Amino acid sequence: MPAIRRHWTTADVRALTSEERAWPRYELIDGELFVTPAPASTHQIACAELWRLLDEYLEREPVGIALTSPSDLELREGTITQPDVFVLPRETEITGDVLLWSDVRSLLLAVEILSPSSIRTDRIKKRDFYLENHVEEYWIIDVDARFVERWMPQKEHPEIVRQVLRWTPVGAAPLDIDLVNYFDRIRHKTSILTKRDQRAGNQ
Repeated sequence: MPAIRRHWTTADVRALTSEERAWPRYELIDGELFVTPAPASTHQIACAELWRLLDEYLEREPVGIALTSPSDLELREGTITQPDVFVLPRETEITGDVLLWSDVRSLLLAVEILSPSSIRTDRIKKRDFYLENHVEEYWIIDVDARFVERWMPQKEHPEIVRQVLRWTPVGAAPLDIDLVNYFDRIRHKTSILTKRDQRAGNQ
């Protein structure tokens, strides 16, 4: 959700950020600060499951590297974004011996997992920003409704995918993600945590 109205700068936002903690997460688009609180376990499971699928695929088709936030991407000067899951192009140029977030100028894929506090930001502000700033595809994952909104530049409307999501980066064989199985795995792992919490509460 947007913080108090003022025009924020990247220096302002980085002054809020602590390397000692991952949350809250601070992002900046068009001078507007967005603060994301720590997510529920379902959100983190959804991120981890997607990252696993992408990482296994990119081991076979090495066109990029899958990562998760926290990050500090400045795809356009004066902005900071932290996609839940994202894929860096393999040809990303690295300054020195390690990757710096300032090295990242484009993404093969950016993904956000919807949560109650992020619906407006993910579906409007981030969608417009990513599609206008060197991101080849943008996915919005709705775990509760069990579908993915797949956005691509030059398209006015998303593809709504509920069964099999096919991702085909340039120069690679396609990745087919079985969304039914993906959402089932999230539900199963969430239920394990819920039952564990219930047992702990009854002791």
